[in-house]
Amino acid sequence: MERVGTMPRPRLKRRVSFKPGVTYFKPAGVRMAGLDKTVVTVDEFEALRLKDLGGTDQQKAAENMKISQPTFNRLLSSARRKITDAIVNGKAIKIEGGSYVMVQPRLRGRGRGRMLGAAMGPGGRCICIKCGYSAAHRTGVPCYVMKCPKCGSPMGRR
Repeated sequence: MERVGTMPRPRLKRRVSFKPGVTYFKPAGVRMAGLDKTVVTVDEFEALRLKDLGGTDQQKAAENMKISQPTFNRLLSSARRKITDAIVNGKAIKIEGGSYVMVQPRLRGRGRGRMLGAAMGPGGRCICIKCGYSAAHRTGVPCYVMKCPKCGSPMGRR
């Protein structure tokens, strides 16, 4: 019996908490002009990142992405197959597209901001840990990056 006028169920958007800064990889020494490419979707990339790089078990990773474990397994298998094909056959890999929504990862800070409340803000002084030299803290430059102008030792924050 043929069903007329029915549409497939809409695909749920997968939750992704990391978007790669580099999205194109190609074999070294091969010109882009004649190179075939394989597209890995952002949600497939997230599955790889959680499972293979993060070591998260599939059930927990699936919960993070708000999908079922079988769906997570299909994403993971698809991504691995595409990357293996690209490496074996000398293709470029492009990371783009997919059905996803970006989310902020849940951090342990509990609303205390960067450095879990230990950051000292824009004011304060940078102190040499060796000779005691003191200089005003410059916004955007951590004291530990600065060197003491008198003795060359690293500075700390007070």
